[in-house]
Amino acid sequence: MYTSSWCALAVLLALDFVHALPLPGASTVKTRKGGVTLPFLRHSRRVAARDGDDGDVLGGSVGLGDSADLFYSVAVTVGNSTTAVNLDTGSSDLWVMSTKCRTKQCRQSRAQPYDPSKTFKSDGGSVNLQYGDSVTGTHASGPVGRDTVTLAGLTLPNQTLAAIDDTDNSAISNGGAGILGLGFPAQSFVQAAAINADFPGNTGTDTFVEQTANYGPLVPRLVMADEIDDPLFAITLQRDTIDVSGEGQITIGQLPDGVDNSSITWVPVRLYDPVDGGLNAPSFAPNEKYPLRWEVDIDAVFLDGKKLAESTQQPDGVKQPSVSALIDTGNSLIRGPTDVVDNILKTVSPAFAANSNAKPILPCDDGHTLTFQIGGKLFPVDPRDFISQAKTGDAQNCVADNVVTTDPPALGALFTWNLGDPFLKSNMVVFYYGNLTHPSVDPPRMGFVSLVPQNADALLDDAVEDAQNAGGVFESKLDSAPTSSSLIIEGADESSTSKAAAKPTSTAATRGSSSPSSPTTVPSSGIVAAPAQSSTPSQTPSSALALTPGAAVWRLLSIPTLAFLLSLCIL
Repeated sequence: MYTSSWCALAVLLALDFVHALPLPGASTVKTRKGGVTLPFLRHSRRVAARDGDDGDVLGGSVGLGDSADLFYSVAVTVGNSTTAVNLDTGSSDLWVMSTKCRTKQCRQSRAQPYDPSKTFKSDGGSVNLQYGDSVTGTHASGPVGRDTVTLAGLTLPNQTLAAIDDTDNSAISNGGAGILGLGFPAQSFVQAAAINADFPGNTGTDTFVEQTANYGPLVPRLVMADEIDDPLFAITLQRDTIDVSGEGQITIGQLPDGVDNSSITWVPVRLYDPVDGGLNAPSFAPNEKYPLRWEVDIDAVFLDGKKLAESTQQPDGVKQPSVSALIDTGNSLIRGPTDVVDNILKTVSPAFAANSNAKPILPCDDGHTLTFQIGGKLFPVDPRDFISQAKTGDAQNCVADNVVTTDPPALGALFTWNLGDPFLKSNMVVFYYGNLTHPSVDPPRMGFVSLVPQNADALLDDAVEDAQNAGGVFESKLDSAPTSSSLIIEGADESSTSKAAAKPTSTAATRGSSSPSSPTTVPSSGIVAAPAQSSTPSQTPSSALALTPGAAVWRLLSIPTLAFLLSLCIL
């Protein structure tokens, strides 16, 4: 889910923000010979961040939990406790539900709450995070502080986070205990709140940008501390409804095994001008423009091979931006402009065409492919991810409720589309931060690989037939977030890989958005104490990406699982 951007700056100046916490425990060692380098400039790796048994640690990976394809979670360890949190590329802050939260949602949550009386070190600031759009908005508020956090076997001490004591966010209603935001520092309200608490009276953005190494979100801090080899992470999501398949995983610091750079389509991330809700440039880099979200331009949108007319929807308070999309794991749906979405639903559903207030019902085996053109290439949504079961026991009639309308482009949120989990089940996405203090030196980018098989329509037909033979019940399961993870070690021997026992944490889904509605302003602050990454940009180019040959991308998406799942939806 996303948090509103222009609000982040306001929050920063107001000294009120929230921060996040925990990450997974047991780790295993994963082989990676020679490492992976990207065809972009990046900061030079000065020293090995950490020594593994067989070499330097280059990164880590961990599997994902999944509740009804609506809520994807990852295990994190915060302090002494390990729990599951919503994996969210639409926001930037880490927060966990604390034992002090007594809202209805917190009391009913099955997740293990975080006890701030043990290892949490308060910074004296607080946050009030707002998530979702105008229809699905939720909040999370509480004090900001620090604790040791581990994700995918990678540990950082003194990580800022928020110990939430008041929230109605769906993240805790789905078996999780909070949110892990993977966005850019410019959207971090926790970072802003902590800096404002520790640097009272600071103005401008110098301190905010320079202190990212010490106060920033988890993965950007891993990047700036040289704890990982490359400033990126990659995500694949499993499919646990309609036709169970695929493997959910986040890989940090390296590309996943078997993924070759030649198969990836790389496109630049949108940079935000201050007038559009972006971060004001610091005095030491006055000409820089900073990314706010994982947002990329969209060339065109197609339905069943036919190009759709562009939206005529007018933006709210900003000049007409180029058509773009937020790539958001915290959003369980695909959200788009009202006129285009209505056109899609009227095309696929005679019932909706006759009455726009009716549900968009269609035959379950009437496969449709919604495709987004990005960087000149086509990235379809698998027909199995376009529909949901309309009624338990009925495998004849389904509903196209994975595509819904959203707000028009606005200050700090210029995107037209929000591509959530249906898109990410169909495509592997790589998120490349680049240089976090001087983006012009190494610009942020995103990489896309389609995972939709050529016979996707036939697979949908088979899934529908199986459901009809099973009394109208589609295949489904529930994946808990694994707590075992794999460290990627430079030069490690495959035989040295050791699997740690997994102690999964359970999740269950309810319909609604778990992502914050991206901060509505951009945080601003000023100066760095002794950042691990110098505020002076490095000019060291990285070599062309070289990956070990082997397993195709499909290996990433083939892991069996079992369990129940609820049919509700996270927005």
